[in-house]
Amino acid sequence: MKEAFSLRTVRKKIVMLSKLAGIVLIFSYILSTRLPVSEDASFLIWLGFLMLLVLGIDFLMGRFITKPISELNTSAKRMAGLDFSAPCHITSTDEFGELSASLNTMAENLQQALSRLESSLEDRKELVDSLSHEMKTPLGIIRAYAEGLQDETDESKKQKYAQVIISEVERMNSLIVTLLDLSALESGAAQLNITRFDFVELVETVAGRLLVDTPDAGFDLQYVLPEQKCFVETDRRRMEQVLENFMVNARKNVSPGGILRLEVTADDGTLHFSIFNQGRTIPENDLPKIWTKFYRDSNAGYSGSGLGLSIVAQILSMQNLPYGAENRVDGVLFWFSIPVTE
Repeated sequence: MKEAFSLRTVRKKIVMLSKLAGIVLIFSYILSTRLPVSEDASFLIWLGFLMLLVLGIDFLMGRFITKPISELNTSAKRMAGLDFSAPCHITSTDEFGELSASLNTMAENLQQALSRLESSLEDRKELVDSLSHEMKTPLGIIRAYAEGLQDETDESKKQKYAQVIISEVERMNSLIVTLLDLSALESGAAQLNITRFDFVELVETVAGRLLVDTPDAGFDLQYVLPEQKCFVETDRRRMEQVLENFMVNARKNVSPGGILRLEVTADDGTLHFSIFNQGRTIPENDLPKIWTKFYRDSNAGYSGSGLGLSIVAQILSMQNLPYGAENRVDGVLFWFSIPVTE
């Protein structure tokens, strides 16, 4: 019964006002004719009632309809100018209140979208600047050696120049392929192909290729791996990519003759992978930045694309796997964890 008499909609309010006006109009007419006055005076009294009724209806219509419409219009114009600083303050339970709430929700969503767009544009500009810088060096080398090829008559030098050009082209191609792969991961275009496999066997395979079977390695390799098989469920190719990037990063940063230690330990249904390279540490302020695109420590004595750790972070984040990097007294430790499956 209570719901039947509620004034939750604008239509109900208008109908109620119309009925109330009709009742007041009839009542005022009857009252004015019953008063002990002349017909002219009775008409003037009724006219006064009528004017009061019109003013009352005008006030109520302004309160229930005109004022909310005006406020909605003001808010809509402000939002059309991309100003979302002030929300629409209509708290009624009718259509105007619902429209106000919808406008405010839309404004919040648009504000968030604009913030993401601005951030994306800033990131894109930074990416373009970094990519331009990365391309500038190999392109300069290619141009210099190409000009040398034109003037050089010695066949052995020509061959050497051509090899340098090929090497720099491959370097640029690798950079572009890696960047496209990272973009696919960030946009969600690249999907994970989840399979079950032995994680320890994969670590041994990648380490054998990148750390063990390496002539003139120049570092002291130490490793601790579980003797038993430890199965995980994840994308094998992407996990291999993570391990490769961690190992290549450690190999490039380990000091000459220094220790490179790789460990995989199992604890309460979780595998913990870590790789430590003895050498220069990363400035503490830069530790959060190492996972961003094109980051390179100015103290690191090697060159690279600066995309490897970004790919690692993206792949692990897609699976909600914890990861990190920590400075030690004489080097840097990288780690991540992954659940074991039965």
